[in-house]
Amino acid sequence: QVQLVESGGGLVQAGGSLRLSCAASGLTSSTHVMGWFRQAPGVEREFVAAISLSGGGNTYYADSVKGRLTISRDNAKDTVDLQMNSLKPEDTAVYYCAASNGGGYLSQWTTYDYWGQGTQVTVSS
Repeated sequence: QVQLVESGGGLVQAGGSLRLSCAASGLTSSTHVMGWFRQAPGVEREFVAAISLSGGGNTYYADSVKGRLTISRDNAKDTVDLQMNSLKPEDTAVYYCAASNGGGYLSQWTTYDYWGQGTQVTVSS
C-alpha cells in the first residue's frame, strides 16, 4: 500500500520561501512519476510540478511556477521535495503530493493513483 505524507506547509509573506516534503512508503517499481498539485477554495485542482523516478529524473512544471518552484527527489529516502521561492499570494492553496504508475498526461490529476492528505500553504501580501 502506497502512502504519501506531506510536510512543510505554513504561513509566509509574499516574496518568501517554503520547502515542502513528501515522504513516500510502499512504492514499487511500477511507480514512475511523482508530482505536486494544489487546490485553492472554489478552484479545480491544479498541476504544479512532476518528476520522473527513473533515469535522470526529468522534471515538468506548470508555466505559472517556472523559475520559482523546484521539484527534486531523493530515491534513497523515497522523498520528493518542492522548494518554493518568490512566493505570491496566488500561490496560496492546499498542496498535495501524488504518485503515478504511468499512463496519461502528467499535468492531469486523473493520471495519479495515490495522494497525500495535503498541506496548507498561505502567502500573505
